[in-house]
Amino acid sequence: GMQLMGLPSQYEELHWYGEPVDESSVKKMILTFEKRSYKNQELRIKFPDNPEKFMESELDLNDIIQEMHVIATMPDLYHLLVELNAVHSLLGLLSHENTDILSLTDSVVDLLQELTDIDTLHESEEGAEVLIDALLEGQVVALLVQNMERLDEQVKEEADGNYNTLAIIENMAEFRPGLCTEAAQQGLMQWLLKRIKAKMPFDANKLYCSEILAILLQNNDNTRELLGEMDGIDVLLQQLSVFKRHNPSTAEEQEMMENLFDALCSCLMLPANRDRFLRGEGLQLMNLMLRKKMSRTSALKVLDHGMIGPEGADNCHKFVDILGLRTIFPLFMKTPKKMKKTGASEKEHEEHVCSIIASMLRNLKSQQRSRLLNKFTENDCEKVDRLMELHFKYLEAVQQADKRIEGEKHEMVRRGEILDDSMEDEFYLRRLDAGLFVLQLICYIMVEISNSGISQLQQRVHQILNLRGGSVKVVRHIMRENK
Repeated sequence: GMQLMGLPSQYEELHWYGEPVDESSVKKMILTFEKRSYKNQELRIKFPDNPEKFMESELDLNDIIQEMHVIATMPDLYHLLVELNAVHSLLGLLSHENTDILSLTDSVVDLLQELTDIDTLHESEEGAEVLIDALLEGQVVALLVQNMERLDEQVKEEADGNYNTLAIIENMAEFRPGLCTEAAQQGLMQWLLKRIKAKMPFDANKLYCSEILAILLQNNDNTRELLGEMDGIDVLLQQLSVFKRHNPSTAEEQEMMENLFDALCSCLMLPANRDRFLRGEGLQLMNLMLRKKMSRTSALKVLDHGMIGPEGADNCHKFVDILGLRTIFPLFMKTPKKMKKTGASEKEHEEHVCSIIASMLRNLKSQQRSRLLNKFTENDCEKVDRLMELHFKYLEAVQQADKRIEGEKHEMVRRGEILDDSMEDEFYLRRLDAGLFVLQLICYIMVEISNSGISQLQQRVHQILNLRGGSVKVVRHIMRENK
């Protein structure tokens, strides 16, 4: 699309045919567009098989669409596009059959991309709301998806057209997350899944699709459900399985891999998708991907999402059956040193591993449960020693945070400020973030293995607590704080 170089400052005037651009010239521009749009339509109906008869009107229409880019610098005038019916006409052009000489749909896509630019939308919330309402009312997503289906991405211009179309959808979704459900239902989810699994070399469009997919699934059970019903879990697993053999070859490919992992984590928040993940052999794939540096943290996160809560019980049992304990416990015993490259933190790693072990203790029955508990007795209870090491590491981190918070509270009281509930919640979140969340998981594991009926586990936990001046009382207190 035509990028306007830098928006004009209020001192510079925009000119359109020698007049400064203001409300009345924008109205004229839109009316000119309407007239030319109508004329073009008339000629197309009159001479359907004879493009040269309507070619000139097509070029005139294209010119005025280019000129309308200036409206994207004045979002407070967007209401004119709606009131004068231009949004309706622009959407009508999206379903145009393209002629050889030029593609009006491309011009419309470029214009819409610029009108919906996220910074522009935030400049005038009112103008933005009016425009987005009108676009949605005109089923913009359905029309954009139908247009993408017609494009042949082997042709560079048409591939660019798809990229710009996805940009419009991203802009709208960022401005109004609530539209994700209807967007997904208007053919977008189906198109994204089809495009992601298309046998085509990796490119910018595939990366963009993975990004839009992750956006659609954020905090949205409707889209998660839809993806599950469209066998999308299998598509995600197939696409991720490429990386069990070799690492992503570029930063862009790594970004796509991470988007697909994020999408998978989102989907697993919906219980119905846990079973699809299990049947699609997601556990086996993640277990393999735990062995590769690039994908390790993401695979841990997926397992954590898949095994947590009572809905994770089947996945927990399956994980033990596929010998997952052999992979997860070395990662528990030793946090990998080289985490910098993938941008994951030590705490994130330890949190996911402890959460997975806690979920298994919560969910496993009979022989699988025994196998898990036996792990803790192996090699003179080395896993218990490691657990206690982590316990004191995070206990100290939380105590440090508590000191800081107490100091701040003291200051607030001294200044006569009120400690309301929302302040208290914020402090609690800060404590969770400082390590209380991991500490709660660790304490849960300590209590579970102590009460497992295996006396050497209980003895070892208490022995180390006493040795290091810890106490069962502190552990109980931490468990009770779990809101």
